[in-house]
Amino acid sequence: MFAVSVGSVIWTGTGFLMMILLWRMGIKMLRAVSMPPPPPPPAGEMRRVNVRYRCGVCGVELKLTLAPDEDPPPPKHCLEEMTVVAPLFE
Repeated sequence: MFAVSVGSVIWTGTGFLMMILLWRMGIKMLRAVSMPPPPPPPAGEMRRVNVRYRCGVCGVELKLTLAPDEDPPPPKHCLEEMTVVAPLFE
């Protein structure tokens, strides 16, 4: 007969549980990727953005959090357009 130790049963059970966990996580990730993005909000409604701008002349920084469109034009300061410092991700 086969001699089965307790350690091999624990390792096999742990491996089986990890396999099921990884399988379920993979299925959830594939479902999340395959879903279409939500429709854009109606025109005139403010959208959440998170962008930082800096004035090239005086160095003033500005953080923009709401805008009417997803890629807003840069604001002006010191009669020059401000440059994007780094887009922030939420």
